[in-house]
Amino acid sequence: MTYRITRRMTVRAIGVLGLSFVVSCGRASAPPAEGADADGFSTPTTITAALNGKAREVSGRDEPQDRADATRGRIASADTLRVPSRSGPLLWDAPSFAFLKGDAPASVHPGLWRHAQLNSMRGLFKVTEGVWQLRGFDLANLTLIEGKTGWIVVDPLTSTETARAAMAFAAAHFGARSVSAVIFTHSHVDHFGGVLGVVSAAEARARQLPVVAPAGFLEEATSENVLVGNAMARRAMFQFGNGLPRSARGTIDAGIGQAVSAGTVGVLAPTVLITRTPQEVTLDGVRFTFMNTPASEAPAELMFYLPEQKAFCSAELVTRSMHNLYTLRGAKVRDALKWAGYIDDALDRFPGADVLFSVHGWPAWGRDTVRQLMANQRDVYRSIHDQSVRLINAGNTPGEVAAQAQLPAALEADVRSRGYYGTLKQNSRAIYQHYIGWYDGVPAHLDPLPPTEAATRYVALMGGAEQIVTAARGAFDKGEYRWTAELLTHVVFAEPGHAGARALLAQAYDQLGYQSESAVWRNEYLSGAYELRHGSPTRGIDRARLSDMLNETPVERFLEAMAGNLNGAKAADADLTINLVFRDVRATYVLNVSRGVLHFRRGDADPKATATLSLTRPLFVQMMIGQAGAKELFLGRDATITGSKLDVVRFFSLLDKPSATFNIVEP
Repeated sequence: MTYRITRRMTVRAIGVLGLSFVVSCGRASAPPAEGADADGFSTPTTITAALNGKAREVSGRDEPQDRADATRGRIASADTLRVPSRSGPLLWDAPSFAFLKGDAPASVHPGLWRHAQLNSMRGLFKVTEGVWQLRGFDLANLTLIEGKTGWIVVDPLTSTETARAAMAFAAAHFGARSVSAVIFTHSHVDHFGGVLGVVSAAEARARQLPVVAPAGFLEEATSENVLVGNAMARRAMFQFGNGLPRSARGTIDAGIGQAVSAGTVGVLAPTVLITRTPQEVTLDGVRFTFMNTPASEAPAELMFYLPEQKAFCSAELVTRSMHNLYTLRGAKVRDALKWAGYIDDALDRFPGADVLFSVHGWPAWGRDTVRQLMANQRDVYRSIHDQSVRLINAGNTPGEVAAQAQLPAALEADVRSRGYYGTLKQNSRAIYQHYIGWYDGVPAHLDPLPPTEAATRYVALMGGAEQIVTAARGAFDKGEYRWTAELLTHVVFAEPGHAGARALLAQAYDQLGYQSESAVWRNEYLSGAYELRHGSPTRGIDRARLSDMLNETPVERFLEAMAGNLNGAKAADADLTINLVFRDVRATYVLNVSRGVLHFRRGDADPKATATLSLTRPLFVQMMIGQAGAKELFLGRDATITGSKLDVVRFFSLLDKPSATFNIVEP
């Protein structure tokens, strides 16, 4: 077979990585429906208004202590904070949440409204002697611990830009201080991505800055953002409501913070790994007792205690909400039993803790209050685990487990453990997935028809789209919005252009979103409604923003992602061996494609390879994110090909480039 080298062919195959990161996306526009707001969202129905009114008595009541704690120790407010991106547009806009005042409107669950108001308390806060937090500068908190010579920075936010703004805000009140150490509590990007806004990589290396992280941090941080990052990034748009307006009919919160910034992302390799519990470390004169808590909220995570201050940092294991055992953007399921066990261990190890601070939300003060908060959250995760296991062993399927799972009344009534982020239903399903997997035991579900084919048959069986829409309208009028959505999803997947089905399904999603106590469930429903009205995004992530992080990512993560993007059908008859040489870091990998599988190994070059691609690591990263293509590969100074250029082209042509804007609510 003969291959002709073309620029189009090579460029199509380069830029194969999808990366897990949240972005704002352009969308097609559509006029609002009659009776809808400017973005098309419909008015809350009388049924939704009544349900939300009733919910006020359960979880929407004001908690004066929470309101006092959310503002306690505030040195300066950051309510007017706006952070521009490098290209000019805002990537953080605090005033856009200024509408969160007064009582909850009918379009927002009152418990979520109250929680969003508390999350909107932003600024610089004193936690205890020697410990401060900058809250409301990003999804997470940036914590400053005073060392003898400078700041020990804990979790420097998602983006370089927001972290830099937070440090500048602190400097305006404390004066300029150097950074003496950095701590990453875990491997999620909102806790490390802004580190280069705190200290440059060159300065960190020159000063041999201690960078503390849990064992496995770099592997987990980079693998999560590379291997299946494309799917995670697209789904994260729904979870965090990135395409939604900020309004009482749009996104109001993200559950553990108000929003995620979409700026430049970086990382530093750890120099101090936490591998055991307890592990005593002194940083810039401050004593820390670390706990290694893997496979909890993140695959790699730590908590720590400051004995002099009697202050406990719970990382993301104890926050002001029920958390996710399964996150809707998609990730590895978390281990509820270990999660609860780590909290229980901390209660035993640090009985003298007088203050608890987290990497999201606001602190708790007073020994009894701290212990109660920790014990309640421990019991929430243990109860979800144990009761889900009980239901599983009784033969229930995932949907039945979710429908029947309940928390004890005392935990259900605790507003600090309610499902503003994770929910009982999704977490009980996560327990099922953790132990049993995707199959529910029903033989018909072993090999079901794909959604579009099944939908087409359902629509035909039920007498056509118009009859289904009529039935769905009747269900909608009775307030049966979940059933309405189930019926109309069949129509939209069978006939995606059916305007009536799309419009009514969007209205059902509106009502389900308005009724959701969980911020991310609200965002999921309203994002679905928005895309039914406006279409899928027209553009995805700007991968250039991730180059700082990717330059620290091990080559193996990229090669794993390349293997994951190999089109097995196209590669079924391929038999290719190519040497990949990184001449600047003196590393060689042998890539082999055979029987539709890509294997790689590091070591000596294979003398039987038909081609050797020699390049620099920075150019390779640029290729992976689509910033370099055929011109740089074949004509640039940083790459050379010896042997068969045709085989190099053929290799790249076998790799799919995943769409960053694939459809979710329609086929």
